[in-house]
Amino acid sequence: MDQYRVTSAAGFSLAQFSPGDTSAFEGSRDEAKKHLKNLRKELAELQFLLWAEDKHKLLVVLQAMDTGGKDGTIRNVFKGVNPQGVWVTNFKAPTAEELAHDYLWRVHPHAPGNGEIVVFNRSHYEDVLVVRVLDLVPSQRWGRRYDHIVDFEQRLVDEGTTIVKIYLNISKDEQAGRLQARLDDPERNWKFNAGDLDHRKLWDEYMAAYEDAIARTATATAPWYVVPANAKWHRNIVVTQILVDTLKALDMKFPEPEAGLDTIVIE
Repeated sequence: MDQYRVTSAAGFSLAQFSPGDTSAFEGSRDEAKKHLKNLRKELAELQFLLWAEDKHKLLVVLQAMDTGGKDGTIRNVFKGVNPQGVWVTNFKAPTAEELAHDYLWRVHPHAPGNGEIVVFNRSHYEDVLVVRVLDLVPSQRWGRRYDHIVDFEQRLVDEGTTIVKIYLNISKDEQAGRLQARLDDPERNWKFNAGDLDHRKLWDEYMAAYEDAIARTATATAPWYVVPANAKWHRNIVVTQILVDTLKALDMKFPEPEAGLDTIVIE
């Protein structure tokens, strides 16, 4: 998964990453389904261990353009995990109360506790993406936020949180196809928002904003992964493998049992 990992701005460009890449798995579709099933089983076992050990915590940040596949990734990757220890937080447009505070005020309470995995479906990065592209606050203001975000994430890391940030990288042509599919299918019309077309017109501006956000906030302790997401089956394999590798690296162990359990007889 190192080919997708970004830990600094050095030499980084989004143009280096192909949205249509499928090189992480070279087998057939049937083999890919089997491989993903095995990966999900491994992820579920690791998540159970994380919950039992109650020592580590994992924050997964998911960002993507409209139709990028955030919901589908969550649905397919976390299928089978214990919902008691996995939480998904969806950050929508801020409320009036949230706007009355600093932009990170609404984010921090949702950070994971010991034993938990928390997935941010969109995140604090909207405040250097949408805010920047739509010119919602002055550039001098959002320009300071990259350093704020790095400091915020490092604070979480220092207190025991493992952070994985994933950008689901789709092409403009792929987005067009997915938007058209929503229009063509009556059961998916509800997912189509005409406002998405306004954002689509600003594709180049969003790509520049994503490139800067990733470059300026990628660190060794809170890396970004630019995951090719045109092929959904490949996207699911890559994201699941990243999470499996991340949890394995924590070297978790089940807690020691109480003394004397071998003498207990249940009648």
